[in-house]
Amino acid sequence: MDMMKMLYLPHELIIQILLRLPVKSLIRFKCVCKSWFSIISDTHFANSHFEVTAATHTHSHRALFISRALPYETRSIDLELSIDDDSAFASLNPINFMRSEPFIDIIGSCRGFILLFCYPSFYIWNPSTGLHKHIPLSRIRVNLNHFYGFGYDQSTDDYLMVSLSSDTISSYLEFFSFRANTWKQIDEVTHIHYSSATNDDCEAGSLFNGVIHWFAYRRDLEIDVIVAFDLMERKLLDMHLPDQFDHDLRNCGLWVFREFLSLWARNYDNDTIEIWVMKEYKLHSSWTKTHVLPIDAIPAGFHFPLSSTKSSDIVATDGFTGFVKYNDEGQLLGHHSYFNQTYGSRVVMYTESLLSLPGDNLQA
Repeated sequence: MDMMKMLYLPHELIIQILLRLPVKSLIRFKCVCKSWFSIISDTHFANSHFEVTAATHTHSHRALFISRALPYETRSIDLELSIDDDSAFASLNPINFMRSEPFIDIIGSCRGFILLFCYPSFYIWNPSTGLHKHIPLSRIRVNLNHFYGFGYDQSTDDYLMVSLSSDTISSYLEFFSFRANTWKQIDEVTHIHYSSATNDDCEAGSLFNGVIHWFAYRRDLEIDVIVAFDLMERKLLDMHLPDQFDHDLRNCGLWVFREFLSLWARNYDNDTIEIWVMKEYKLHSSWTKTHVLPIDAIPAGFHFPLSSTKSSDIVATDGFTGFVKYNDEGQLLGHHSYFNQTYGSRVVMYTESLLSLPGDNLQA
C-alpha cells in the first residue's frame, strides 16, 4: 500500500507530463492503461499538445516521401538528425487506397495532415495516426490549369482545400470546408486569367502565414507572378517576383525558409541554386538573395531546398530520397541516400500531430 501511494501521480500532473512527449511516444503509450488511452485519444488533449509543442519549438519536422510507382513506398525522415544517421529514417504503413491507385501526388501539408491527389480523387491523411478521409469531387470540372492548396483557417477552426482553375473563358475559385464537409464557390475570377507558369497541369501551393502561394502566369498582363489565397479573408492577391530575378520558373520553386516566404532557382550557367527571401511579407522591395548553393560536387546532380534545421543548416533533396546538407554559409556538409528509387518520389515537409479534423470523421 505504501508503494502504491509513492507511485501515485495526480491526474492533472500526468496530463502535463504527457503534453510534453513526442507524438510517436504518445501513440505507443495508448496501450499503457485505459486512463492513458482516454487522455491521449481526447480531441482537447491533441489540440493542447500541438499548441504546447508549437510554442516550445519542439515540433518534430519530418520529410515524407511517397514513391512514384507501385508498390508505393512511404518513408518519413527526421531532418534534424544527421543525414547519414539511419535512425532518422522510418517506414510508414501505406493507406489501403494507396495499394492500387495508379497515380499519387502530394498537394500540401498542414498541422500534421497531408493532402493527396489520387486522380480523380483527393484524400486527407495524418501519417502519425494513420487516419484518413476521402474528399468528394467538386461539381465544377475544369480541364485546364488547376492550382490546388491546403491550409488551416484559425478564425473558424476549419481546414480548407483550395482550388483555383480556369478554362479558355473563365476562372473559378472554390474551397472545400472540412467543417461543413462541402465545396463552396467564392467568385468567378473572370477579369483575371491565371495559367501555369511551370507547364504543370496541377500546381501544388506553398502554405505560409495562413496564405497559399503558387507561381502563375497572368495572361492579361503577360507576366509571371506569385498568386496567393488568404485562407481567413478568402481573397486572392498577386505578389511580384524580385526585380533582379530572371530565371525560368520551370526551374524554380516556392518554400518556407526559416520564418520567411522564399523561392529557390536553379542556375544552369554555374551549377548553383539561388535562395531568395521575402524578409517583410508582401513588401516587394524586401526580396533578398541570401544564399548561393553549389551543386556541382553532388553525385545525383540536381537538388532543391526542402527545409532548414534548428541549427540553421539547409537541407535539400533530389526527389529520390537523396539528401544534401549545407551550413548557413552555403558550404556542403555531406550527402546521403536512404534507398534507391528508379522513378523518384513525391516529397513534402510535415509536423507530427495527434490532431483530428472537424467532425472527427476520419477512417483508420
